[in-house]
Amino acid sequence: MGEAGIGTNEEFHRRRRPNKRWCTLLRGDSFKMEAQVLDIPIEDRRTEEEDAQEVAPLRFAISSYGADYTVDGLVKRIREGSVYIPPFQRGFVWDIKDASRFIESLLLGLPVPSIFLAKEPDTGKLLVVDGQQRLLSLRNFYDGIWEPTRREFSLKGVDPNYEGRSYKGLRDEDRRRLDDAILHVTVFKQDEPSEDQSSVYQVFERLNSGGKKLTPQEIRSAVHHSGGMREMLQCLNRNEEWRSIYGQEEDARMRDQELILRALAFYYDADKYKSPLVSFLNGFMGRHKDLDKGQSDDMARVFSNTIHVIYGSIGASAFRPTRVLNAAVFDSVMVGLARRLDRGPITDGAVFKSAYDALMIDQAFLDACGRGTAGEERVKTRIELATAAFAGVP
Repeated sequence: MGEAGIGTNEEFHRRRRPNKRWCTLLRGDSFKMEAQVLDIPIEDRRTEEEDAQEVAPLRFAISSYGADYTVDGLVKRIREGSVYIPPFQRGFVWDIKDASRFIESLLLGLPVPSIFLAKEPDTGKLLVVDGQQRLLSLRNFYDGIWEPTRREFSLKGVDPNYEGRSYKGLRDEDRRRLDDAILHVTVFKQDEPSEDQSSVYQVFERLNSGGKKLTPQEIRSAVHHSGGMREMLQCLNRNEEWRSIYGQEEDARMRDQELILRALAFYYDADKYKSPLVSFLNGFMGRHKDLDKGQSDDMARVFSNTIHVIYGSIGASAFRPTRVLNAAVFDSVMVGLARRLDRGPITDGAVFKSAYDALMIDQAFLDACGRGTAGEERVKTRIELATAAFAGVP
Protein backbone atom coordinates (compact mmCIF):
# COMPACT_ATOMS: atom_id res chain seq x y z
CA MET A 1 0.00 0.00 0.00
CA GLY A 2 1.39 3.44 -0.94
CA GLU A 3 1.72 6.40 1.36
CA ALA A 4 -2.03 6.95 1.12
CA GLY A 5 -2.93 3.85 3.21
CA ILE A 6 -6.12 5.01 1.76
CA GLY A 7 -9.23 2.91 2.12
CA THR A 8 -12.81 2.91 1.03
CA ASN A 9 -15.27 5.07 2.85
CA GLU A 10 -16.50 2.07 4.90
CA GLU A 11 -13.01 0.86 5.71
CA PHE A 12 -11.95 4.32 6.77
CA HIS A 13 -14.62 4.45 9.48
CA ARG A 14 -13.34 1.19 10.96
CA ARG A 15 -9.65 2.08 10.85
CA ARG A 16 -9.46 5.80 11.38
CA ARG A 17 -11.61 8.23 13.34
CA PRO A 18 -10.40 11.81 12.93
CA ASN A 19 -13.93 13.14 13.33
CA LYS A 20 -14.77 11.83 16.77
CA ARG A 21 -16.16 15.24 17.63
CA TRP A 22 -18.60 14.98 14.73
CA CYS A 23 -19.95 11.68 16.03
CA THR A 24 -20.36 13.16 19.52
CA LEU A 25 -22.27 16.18 18.31
CA LEU A 26 -24.74 14.13 16.34
CA ARG A 27 -25.62 12.34 19.57
CA GLY A 28 -26.90 15.64 20.89
CA ASP A 29 -23.95 17.30 22.56
CA SER A 30 -23.25 20.91 21.68
CA PHE A 31 -20.06 22.80 21.03
CA LYS A 32 -19.23 26.47 21.22
CA MET A 33 -17.63 27.64 18.00
CA GLU A 34 -15.38 30.63 18.46
CA ALA A 35 -14.63 31.79 14.95
CA GLN A 36 -12.48 34.69 13.90
CA VAL A 37 -12.88 36.64 10.70
CA LEU A 38 -10.22 35.23 8.45
CA ASP A 39 -9.30 36.50 5.02
CA ILE A 40 -8.58 33.17 3.36
CA PRO A 41 -8.02 33.75 -0.35
CA ILE A 42 -10.57 31.65 -2.23
CA GLU A 43 -10.83 31.82 -5.98
CA ASP A 44 -14.40 31.42 -7.19
CA ARG A 45 -14.25 33.25 -10.45
CA ARG A 46 -17.60 34.38 -11.71
CA THR A 47 -18.16 37.54 -13.72
CA GLU A 48 -20.18 40.37 -12.24
CA GLU A 49 -23.01 39.50 -14.63
CA GLU A 50 -23.00 35.90 -13.42
CA ASP A 51 -22.91 37.04 -9.81
CA ALA A 52 -26.06 39.05 -10.50
CA GLN A 53 -27.69 35.94 -11.94
CA GLU A 54 -26.92 34.08 -8.72
CA VAL A 55 -29.81 36.01 -7.16
CA ALA A 56 -32.19 34.63 -9.71
CA PRO A 57 -35.77 35.86 -10.06
CA LEU A 58 -37.76 33.12 -8.39
CA ARG A 59 -41.49 32.77 -7.94
CA PHE A 60 -42.98 31.89 -4.60
CA ALA A 61 -46.41 31.21 -3.20
CA ILE A 62 -46.39 33.07 0.10
CA SER A 63 -49.01 33.28 2.81
CA SER A 64 -48.64 36.31 5.06
CA TYR A 65 -50.58 38.27 7.58
CA GLY A 66 -50.06 41.24 9.84
CA ALA A 67 -50.44 41.02 13.57
CA ASP A 68 -50.16 43.44 16.46
CA TYR A 69 -48.38 42.07 19.50
CA THR A 70 -48.03 43.70 22.86
CA VAL A 71 -44.45 44.10 24.01
CA ASP A 72 -44.85 41.86 27.04
CA GLY A 73 -46.49 39.22 24.81
CA LEU A 74 -43.54 39.20 22.45
CA VAL A 75 -41.03 39.02 25.29
CA LYS A 76 -42.96 36.07 26.74
CA ARG A 77 -42.84 34.27 23.39
CA ILE A 78 -39.09 34.88 23.06
CA ARG A 79 -38.49 33.45 26.52
CA GLU A 80 -40.62 30.40 25.69
CA GLY A 81 -38.82 29.89 22.38
CA SER A 82 -41.91 30.19 20.19
CA VAL A 83 -40.33 33.31 18.71
CA TYR A 84 -36.83 32.22 17.81
CA ILE A 85 -33.77 34.36 17.12
CA PRO A 86 -31.52 32.28 14.83
CA PRO A 87 -28.00 31.47 16.01
CA PHE A 88 -26.12 32.73 12.93
CA GLN A 89 -25.85 36.15 14.57
CA ARG A 90 -22.72 38.22 14.40
CA GLY A 91 -23.41 39.47 17.86
CA PHE A 92 -25.56 42.19 19.35
CA VAL A 93 -24.49 45.34 17.51
CA TRP A 94 -26.63 47.97 19.22
CA ASP A 95 -25.08 49.77 22.15
CA ILE A 96 -27.06 50.48 25.28
CA LYS A 97 -28.03 53.96 24.07
CA ASP A 98 -29.47 52.55 20.84
CA ALA A 99 -31.50 50.04 22.83
CA SER A 100 -32.58 52.69 25.34
CA ARG A 101 -33.84 55.04 22.62
CA PHE A 102 -35.89 52.25 21.07
CA ILE A 103 -37.50 51.50 24.43
CA GLU A 104 -38.03 55.22 25.00
CA SER A 105 -39.91 55.41 21.67
CA LEU A 106 -42.32 52.76 22.93
CA LEU A 107 -42.76 54.57 26.24
CA LEU A 108 -43.51 57.81 24.39
CA GLY A 109 -45.97 56.12 22.06
CA LEU A 110 -43.91 56.83 18.94
CA PRO A 111 -44.17 54.55 15.89
CA VAL A 112 -41.40 52.00 15.42
CA PRO A 113 -40.52 49.77 12.44
CA SER A 114 -42.33 46.51 11.86
CA ILE A 115 -40.79 43.14 12.64
CA PHE A 116 -40.63 40.30 10.10
CA LEU A 117 -41.13 36.73 11.26
CA ALA A 118 -41.15 33.53 9.20
CA LYS A 119 -43.37 30.67 10.31
CA GLU A 120 -41.60 27.32 10.27
CA PRO A 121 -43.77 24.68 8.60
CA ASP A 122 -42.62 21.81 10.82
CA THR A 123 -42.67 23.38 14.26
CA GLY A 124 -44.96 26.39 13.93
CA LYS A 125 -42.26 28.50 15.59
CA LEU A 126 -41.63 32.02 14.37
CA LEU A 127 -38.13 32.73 13.09
CA VAL A 128 -36.95 36.33 13.43
CA VAL A 129 -36.06 37.52 9.94
CA ASP A 130 -35.81 41.23 10.73
CA GLY A 131 -35.99 42.85 14.15
CA GLN A 132 -33.37 40.98 16.11
CA GLN A 133 -31.81 44.09 17.68
CA ARG A 134 -35.18 45.40 18.81
CA LEU A 135 -36.35 42.10 20.26
CA LEU A 136 -33.06 41.42 22.05
CA SER A 137 -33.15 44.93 23.50
CA LEU A 138 -36.61 44.28 24.90
CA ARG A 139 -35.70 40.90 26.31
CA ASN A 140 -32.59 42.33 27.96
CA PHE A 141 -34.58 45.19 29.44
CA TYR A 142 -37.28 42.90 30.81
CA ASP A 143 -34.61 40.55 32.20
CA GLY A 144 -32.90 43.53 33.82
CA ILE A 145 -29.48 42.62 32.40
CA TRP A 146 -27.58 44.25 29.55
CA GLU A 147 -26.29 41.03 28.04
CA PRO A 148 -23.07 42.38 26.41
CA THR A 149 -21.70 43.45 29.81
CA ARG A 150 -23.87 41.34 32.15
CA ARG A 151 -24.60 44.50 34.13
CA GLU A 152 -27.93 45.98 35.10
CA PHE A 153 -29.83 47.41 32.15
CA SER A 154 -30.89 50.94 33.02
CA LEU A 155 -31.92 53.39 30.33
CA LYS A 156 -29.25 55.80 29.09
CA GLY A 157 -29.39 58.89 26.90
CA VAL A 158 -33.17 59.23 27.10
CA ASP A 159 -35.78 61.63 28.48
CA PRO A 160 -35.01 62.61 32.09
CA ASN A 161 -38.25 60.94 33.21
CA TYR A 162 -36.78 57.59 32.17
CA GLU A 163 -33.04 58.13 32.48
CA GLY A 164 -31.36 55.57 34.73
CA ARG A 165 -34.49 53.46 35.21
CA SER A 166 -34.55 49.67 34.84
CA TYR A 167 -37.72 47.80 33.92
CA LYS A 168 -38.51 47.18 37.57
CA GLY A 169 -37.59 50.77 38.37
CA LEU A 170 -40.13 52.26 35.98
CA ARG A 171 -43.15 53.96 37.48
CA ASP A 172 -46.17 51.65 37.51
CA GLU A 173 -47.97 53.62 34.83
CA ASP A 174 -44.85 53.64 32.60
CA ARG A 175 -44.36 49.92 33.03
CA ARG A 176 -47.97 49.27 32.03
CA ARG A 177 -47.57 51.59 29.04
CA LEU A 178 -44.51 49.64 27.88
CA ASP A 179 -46.15 46.26 28.49
CA ASP A 180 -49.18 47.29 26.43
CA ALA A 181 -47.23 49.04 23.66
CA ILE A 182 -47.91 47.53 20.25
CA LEU A 183 -45.34 46.18 17.82
CA HIS A 184 -46.61 45.42 14.34
CA VAL A 185 -45.40 42.07 13.03
CA THR A 186 -45.56 40.63 9.53
CA VAL A 187 -45.65 36.83 9.60
CA PHE A 188 -45.09 34.95 6.36
CA LYS A 189 -44.91 31.32 5.34
CA GLN A 190 -43.69 29.83 2.09
CA ASP A 191 -46.24 27.49 0.52
CA GLU A 192 -44.38 26.82 -2.74
CA PRO A 193 -41.81 25.60 -3.52
CA SER A 194 -42.17 23.23 -0.60
CA GLU A 195 -38.74 21.57 -0.66
CA ASP A 196 -36.89 24.43 1.02
CA GLN A 197 -37.42 27.82 2.59
CA SER A 198 -35.71 29.81 -0.15
CA SER A 199 -38.12 32.74 0.20
CA VAL A 200 -36.82 33.23 3.73
CA TYR A 201 -33.32 33.24 2.24
CA GLN A 202 -34.39 35.94 -0.23
CA VAL A 203 -35.93 38.10 2.49
CA PHE A 204 -32.83 37.78 4.67
CA GLU A 205 -30.63 38.82 1.78
CA ARG A 206 -32.72 41.83 0.82
CA LEU A 207 -33.20 43.10 4.35
CA ASN A 208 -29.45 42.86 4.95
CA SER A 209 -28.41 44.45 1.65
CA GLY A 210 -28.08 47.91 3.16
CA GLY A 211 -25.49 46.99 5.76
CA LYS A 212 -22.73 44.42 5.86
CA LYS A 213 -24.20 41.85 3.52
CA LEU A 214 -24.60 38.32 4.79
CA THR A 215 -22.91 35.55 2.86
CA PRO A 216 -25.20 32.90 1.32
CA GLN A 217 -24.04 30.30 3.85
CA GLU A 218 -24.71 32.62 6.80
CA ILE A 219 -28.26 33.00 5.53
CA ARG A 220 -28.69 29.25 4.99
CA SER A 221 -27.45 28.64 8.51
CA ALA A 222 -29.98 31.14 9.83
CA VAL A 223 -32.89 29.75 7.82
CA HIS A 224 -32.06 26.13 8.72
CA HIS A 225 -31.06 26.95 12.27
CA SER A 226 -32.08 23.54 13.55
CA GLY A 227 -31.55 20.14 12.04
CA GLY A 228 -28.83 17.67 11.27
CA MET A 229 -27.41 19.27 8.11
CA ARG A 230 -26.45 22.52 9.81
CA GLU A 231 -24.86 20.69 12.73
CA MET A 232 -23.08 18.24 10.46
CA LEU A 233 -21.53 21.03 8.38
CA GLN A 234 -20.27 22.70 11.53
CA CYS A 235 -18.70 19.46 12.75
CA LEU A 236 -17.18 18.40 9.42
CA ASN A 237 -15.70 21.88 9.23
CA ARG A 238 -13.60 20.98 12.29
CA ASN A 239 -12.00 18.00 10.54
CA GLU A 240 -8.29 18.43 11.26
CA GLU A 241 -7.15 17.54 7.74
CA TRP A 242 -9.64 19.96 6.22
CA ARG A 243 -8.49 22.67 8.60
CA SER A 244 -4.89 22.06 7.55
CA ILE A 245 -5.90 22.63 3.94
CA TYR A 246 -8.28 25.56 4.37
CA GLY A 247 -6.65 27.28 7.36
CA GLN A 248 -6.71 26.58 11.08
CA GLU A 249 -9.17 29.29 12.07
CA GLU A 250 -12.79 28.76 11.09
CA ASP A 251 -14.14 31.36 8.70
CA ALA A 252 -16.65 33.57 10.49
CA ARG A 253 -18.37 34.23 7.16
CA MET A 254 -18.91 30.45 6.78
CA ARG A 255 -17.23 30.19 3.37
CA ASP A 256 -15.47 27.02 4.53
CA GLN A 257 -18.80 25.43 5.44
CA GLU A 258 -20.24 26.41 2.08
CA LEU A 259 -17.39 24.60 0.32
CA ILE A 260 -18.26 21.41 2.21
CA LEU A 261 -21.93 21.85 1.31
CA ARG A 262 -20.93 22.43 -2.30
CA ALA A 263 -18.90 19.22 -2.49
CA LEU A 264 -21.69 17.15 -0.95
CA ALA A 265 -24.37 18.70 -3.15
CA PHE A 266 -22.44 17.94 -6.33
CA TYR A 267 -21.53 14.43 -5.17
CA TYR A 268 -25.16 13.50 -4.57
CA ASP A 269 -27.00 15.68 -7.08
CA ALA A 270 -24.62 16.75 -9.85
CA ASP A 271 -26.93 15.25 -12.47
CA LYS A 272 -29.73 17.52 -11.22
CA TYR A 273 -27.69 20.71 -11.24
CA LYS A 274 -29.35 23.82 -12.63
CA SER A 275 -27.87 27.26 -12.27
CA PRO A 276 -27.81 29.50 -10.34
CA LEU A 277 -25.49 27.79 -7.88
CA VAL A 278 -26.93 29.63 -4.89
CA SER A 279 -30.41 28.18 -5.57
CA PHE A 280 -28.98 24.70 -6.08
CA LEU A 281 -27.24 24.84 -2.69
CA ASN A 282 -30.32 26.35 -1.03
CA GLY A 283 -32.44 23.49 -2.33
CA PHE A 284 -29.97 20.79 -1.33
CA MET A 285 -29.63 22.10 2.22
CA GLY A 286 -33.38 22.58 2.51
CA ARG A 287 -34.17 19.05 1.35
CA HIS A 288 -31.62 17.57 3.76
CA LYS A 289 -31.99 19.86 6.74
CA ASP A 290 -33.44 17.03 8.84
CA LEU A 291 -30.94 14.21 8.35
CA ASP A 292 -31.47 10.79 9.86
CA LYS A 293 -28.45 8.97 11.27
CA GLY A 294 -27.95 6.91 8.13
CA GLN A 295 -27.83 9.98 5.90
CA SER A 296 -25.55 11.81 8.31
CA ASP A 297 -23.14 8.90 8.53
CA ASP A 298 -23.04 8.55 4.76
CA MET A 299 -22.33 12.24 4.13
CA ALA A 300 -19.69 12.34 6.86
CA ARG A 301 -18.07 9.21 5.43
CA VAL A 302 -17.91 10.69 1.93
CA PHE A 303 -16.36 13.95 3.05
CA SER A 304 -13.96 12.55 5.67
CA ASN A 305 -12.58 9.76 3.52
CA THR A 306 -12.11 11.98 0.51
CA ILE A 307 -10.38 14.77 2.37
CA HIS A 308 -8.16 12.16 4.07
CA VAL A 309 -6.91 10.90 0.71
CA ILE A 310 -6.35 14.42 -0.57
CA TYR A 311 -4.44 15.55 2.49
CA GLY A 312 -2.43 12.34 2.71
CA SER A 313 -1.28 12.57 -0.90
CA ILE A 314 -1.29 16.28 -1.76
CA GLY A 315 -0.97 18.00 1.60
CA ALA A 316 -2.01 21.51 2.59
CA SER A 317 -1.54 22.89 -0.92
CA ALA A 318 -4.48 20.90 -2.27
CA PHE A 319 -7.05 22.57 -4.53
CA ARG A 320 -4.64 25.38 -5.39
CA PRO A 321 -3.65 25.38 -9.06
CA THR A 322 -2.19 28.80 -8.27
CA ARG A 323 -1.60 30.28 -4.83
CA VAL A 324 -5.24 30.43 -3.77
CA LEU A 325 -7.81 27.75 -3.03
CA ASN A 326 -10.02 27.42 -6.10
CA ALA A 327 -13.61 26.53 -5.21
CA ALA A 328 -14.32 24.94 -8.60
CA VAL A 329 -11.19 22.78 -8.35
CA PHE A 330 -12.28 21.82 -4.86
CA ASP A 331 -15.80 20.71 -5.74
CA SER A 332 -14.78 18.74 -8.85
CA VAL A 333 -11.76 17.00 -7.30
CA MET A 334 -13.78 16.07 -4.24
CA VAL A 335 -16.60 14.60 -6.34
CA GLY A 336 -14.28 12.79 -8.74
CA LEU A 337 -12.25 11.23 -5.94
CA ALA A 338 -15.31 10.35 -3.84
CA ARG A 339 -16.73 8.47 -6.82
CA ARG A 340 -13.47 6.56 -7.15
CA LEU A 341 -13.47 5.67 -3.44
CA ASP A 342 -16.96 4.24 -3.79
CA ARG A 343 -15.40 1.35 -5.72
CA GLY A 344 -12.79 0.52 -3.10
CA PRO A 345 -9.60 1.72 -1.44
CA ILE A 346 -6.78 3.52 -3.21
CA THR A 347 -3.70 1.39 -2.69
CA ASP A 348 -1.10 3.58 -4.38
CA GLY A 349 -0.97 7.18 -3.22
CA ALA A 350 1.80 8.00 -5.70
CA VAL A 351 -0.39 7.09 -8.67
CA PHE A 352 -3.20 9.20 -7.29
CA LYS A 353 -0.86 12.16 -6.88
CA SER A 354 0.32 11.78 -10.49
CA ALA A 355 -3.30 11.79 -11.68
CA TYR A 356 -4.02 14.86 -9.57
CA ASP A 357 -0.96 16.71 -10.88
CA ALA A 358 -1.90 15.90 -14.47
CA LEU A 359 -5.41 17.24 -13.87
CA MET A 360 -3.96 20.50 -12.54
CA ILE A 361 -2.31 21.19 -15.90
CA ASP A 362 -5.19 19.95 -18.07
CA GLN A 363 -6.25 23.08 -19.96
CA ALA A 364 -9.84 21.91 -20.47
CA PHE A 365 -10.16 21.34 -16.72
CA LEU A 366 -8.59 24.69 -15.87
CA ASP A 367 -10.90 26.46 -18.32
CA ALA A 368 -13.90 24.89 -16.57
CA CYS A 369 -12.50 26.12 -13.24
CA GLY A 370 -11.92 29.65 -14.52
CA ARG A 371 -14.62 32.16 -15.35
CA GLY A 372 -18.26 31.16 -15.38
CA THR A 373 -17.74 28.34 -12.90
CA ALA A 374 -21.44 28.22 -11.95
CA GLY A 375 -22.55 27.58 -15.52
CA GLU A 376 -24.14 24.19 -16.09
CA GLU A 377 -21.74 23.12 -18.86
CA ARG A 378 -18.69 24.23 -16.87
CA VAL A 379 -19.85 22.24 -13.83
CA LYS A 380 -20.57 19.16 -15.91
CA THR A 381 -17.22 19.38 -17.76
CA ARG A 382 -14.97 19.76 -14.73
CA ILE A 383 -16.70 17.02 -12.72
CA GLU A 384 -16.53 14.61 -15.67
CA LEU A 385 -12.82 15.39 -16.21
CA ALA A 386 -12.01 14.90 -12.50
CA THR A 387 -14.01 11.66 -12.38
CA ALA A 388 -12.17 10.33 -15.44
CA ALA A 389 -8.78 11.41 -14.08
CA PHE A 390 -9.14 9.29 -10.92
CA ALA A 391 -11.15 6.38 -12.35
CA GLY A 392 -8.08 4.29 -13.17
CA VAL A 393 -6.15 4.92 -9.96
CA PRO A 394 -5.45 1.55 -8.23
